[in-house]
Amino acid sequence: MGADDGREWRERRREAVRAHAAADERQRAAEHAAAAELVAWFAAEATRRGLRTTRLVARGYDGRSRYRTRLTGWYVDRARTRAVDTEGRFHLLTVPPGLRARLLGVDPRPDLPPLIVGRGGRDGESIPLRDLLTRRLEAGDDWE
Repeated sequence: MGADDGREWRERRREAVRAHAAADERQRAAEHAAAAELVAWFAAEATRRGLRTTRLVARGYDGRSRYRTRLTGWYVDRARTRAVDTEGRFHLLTVPPGLRARLLGVDPRPDLPPLIVGRGGRDGESIPLRDLLTRRLEAGDDWE
């Protein structure tokens, strides 16, 4: 195997890695788009059903601190770390702790929703986003 063969092989390998990364990025974008549609559907359906909204509260990474937000919407998990606002955006409600946040509140930005909530987590518990949102809708205002 000559030097030219080695260069050719490395270039083909680099191109294969680039193609794989591009395909992976397209797959992630498609999943996020599908999940965003589910979140928008949930917000519209919750509004149509008249589900009571609440002022959303974010928690510090340590899990102990709570911070006010300007967001209104629905928590979609019992831990109150995931929510959908009234505009149909998904939020992970965990933020870095701090004195400024305690005094002024926080303004969490919308997050890209996953199609599978909890995928890759240490506890091994995951649920399709559609199932999570459907369960929340079915529970209605008695969800708490």
